Amino acid sequence: MSRAIFRSTSVVGALTLLSRVLALVRDVQFARVFGAGSGMDVFLIAQLIPNLGRRMFAEGAFSQAFVPMFTATRTRGSQEEARDLMAVVLGTLGGVLSIVTLVGCLAAPWLLTLFASGFASDPAKSALGAELIRWTFPYLMFISLASVAAGVLNAYGRFAVPAATPVILNVCLIAAAFIDEGSVRVLAYAVFVAGVLQLLFQIPSLLQIRMLPRPRWAWSDPRVKRVVSLMVPVLIGSSVGQLSLLVNSNLSTLLGDGPVSWLYYSNRLMEFPLGIFSVAIGTAMLPALSALHAGEARERFSATLDWSLRMIFVIGLPAAVGLIVLAGPMVATMFGRGRFGSEDIRMTAYALWAYGIGFLGFSLVKVLVPGFYARHEMKVPVRYAVWSLVVGMALSLALFGVNVVAPFKAPHVVLAASTSLTACLNAALLFRRLRRENVFVPEPGWGIFILRTVVATAVMGALVVSLAGPLTSWLTLGELPRIGRLAALVLGAMAAYFAVLFALGLRYRHLMNRP
Repeated sequence: MSRAIFRSTSVVGALTLLSRVLALVRDVQFARVFGAGSGMDVFLIAQLIPNLGRRMFAEGAFSQAFVPMFTATRTRGSQEEARDLMAVVLGTLGGVLSIVTLVGCLAAPWLLTLFASGFASDPAKSALGAELIRWTFPYLMFISLASVAAGVLNAYGRFAVPAATPVILNVCLIAAAFIDEGSVRVLAYAVFVAGVLQLLFQIPSLLQIRMLPRPRWAWSDPRVKRVVSLMVPVLIGSSVGQLSLLVNSNLSTLLGDGPVSWLYYSNRLMEFPLGIFSVAIGTAMLPALSALHAGEARERFSATLDWSLRMIFVIGLPAAVGLIVLAGPMVATMFGRGRFGSEDIRMTAYALWAYGIGFLGFSLVKVLVPGFYARHEMKVPVRYAVWSLVVGMALSLALFGVNVVAPFKAPHVVLAASTSLTACLNAALLFRRLRRENVFVPEPGWGIFILRTVVATAVMGALVVSLAGPLTSWLTLGELPRIGRLAALVLGAMAAYFAVLFALGLRYRHLMNRP
């Protein structure tokens, strides 16, 4: 099973890598053209709002409820039963999303106040924000329907098209930044167009597997009610998560121009390795674990989780250390040009330190949560998410209050740190529950595996610190020398890490030869 997931992960990872590379190109273009000023802050808030809805509704609650149910229907039933389930879900979800989109566009000014109260004192920001939200909000409907299609394709073992779909958004935004460098409005237009194209891109693949039936409204259908009942606890948990993000985004708008953008750029650098590998494993795991649960293969279910955790640890730990020790050089190299000045580089690097601390937690959550959702156990991870997020939000509010009395040098870092704490606490709670219920039983060899990984990571980190030098030395370099120096450091760090692992006895077969 792990070999099959590895192949699926490789496909998703390769295409996600392309998407992430284009996302970096997009963000580099954003930084060069728009910097970290007020216009960019407003666009990022306008884009954040439909993305929150997408994470809560489509890629969060809905996909986690629908994918296991669809996989079970396809595994135990017929093609026509699966096709009919697709018809009622598409029709009902499409109807609900149409209403939500209409309400969201009409309520744009109120949404802006809710998410960015710091803009209220600036009429120009408020007017621009409401205008941009009306263009970006329909993206929620388009990408949610595309996510349904992606879930069905993944259940059929077709990971390439869904993994390639995000490339479309990045291409549209990159093109938009070149088309008009004078206003962020063109970026909002590009988000709308990308949503339409991402949905259309899925349709040919659905036709190939005969999974594009005529949608029909069926709110009273028992299967729709079952999906909704499975969604509710996940939606509650996701809502709490988005509430935390809402609080952090709102607080960042109260800090003046720049913090919204600094947090965005640092988060994007953190999500680059997260999306390439951690999200790829999580995406491939959910349908695989769902099928194993449907077939009552408990030992293989546990072995699959074991393999996934080892892969996360062997890649996630050095990635986390790399994000921290190379934060300044990475920000300077990726974004330090055009309207993105030295102060923007420093402030973004500080936030990346905080995100790097929580990187392993973010990664572990991606592979632990499918272990619950594949078994239709929704309430436990939701409860843990609520506890973790309450702790994180309390930390944000407390430290923000301290900042009012005794201002920090970089108060926005508090918001990134609270997010990292939330992820680490959530991962710890999820792992403990899976172990306690014997859903996950570790395979032999974890002790020596962890020792090898920690030693190799320590050697890699020490090497990078000794060679990277202070941030001031990077700020004096030109663009090409920065790129060359960073590339040499990253390649050298990777070579050192895997060389130490090899010297300590870790081999490819130790990760691949698993049931």
